[in-house]
Amino acid sequence: MLNRTRLIDTPESVNRVSPGQDGALGALRAATAQRHELLHTIMPLSVESVALRDYLAHLAILRDWLAPLEAWLGQFDDGPQASTLPARIDRLALIDADLAHAAARRQAVRVDVSAPARLPVWRGAQSAAYRWGVCYVIEGSQLGGAVLYARLKARLAPHPLSYLAAGRETLGARWQAFIRALSAEVHTPATIDAACRGAAAAFDRLIELAQCPTSAACANVD
Repeated sequence: MLNRTRLIDTPESVNRVSPGQDGALGALRAATAQRHELLHTIMPLSVESVALRDYLAHLAILRDWLAPLEAWLGQFDDGPQASTLPARIDRLALIDADLAHAAARRQAVRVDVSAPARLPVWRGAQSAAYRWGVCYVIEGSQLGGAVLYARLKARLAPHPLSYLAAGRETLGARWQAFIRALSAEVHTPATIDAACRGAAAAFDRLIELAQCPTSAACANVD
């Protein structure tokens, strides 16, 4: 698996837990551990020798996963959508730019980025705690970008790998700020349970898409 690099391996500083953060973070990690392990074996970048078409297939799955989630999350302005958090990363724009790059157009993978209406609608719980769990998975999905970028940039050149490269210099600081904010709001048994349900649902959808031969054709989200 890419010299045994896991898809969201991160520097030790990113994984370090500050005092008071272990409650919600520990519960979220425990609730998603098995799903996390499964993703490491089924995503396109888990193959032994990664080619550009594997990276593009990886992005296509992430796009089908993120588009409904981002549209749903955009309806809210509290919890993880509050303006006090680090600036939002436009991950869909980065994915679309990578899929449209000249190097990508020479590959067999083709993704229609002009028809978001074809994608299913996310119908998750409305609570902020549930959304913290969903966003925990979204934020975590890019944590390994710096590691993967360093390993793949020469192999997949001249493609710029913009999605993997985005924000890699501030990776640790962004993650720690997110976890501090999550822990401040998600600390009771009820909110931790809701966050775990949100995280599990987000992971389950990504797993479903990764296991689907044509991800855009997968069943609707519940």
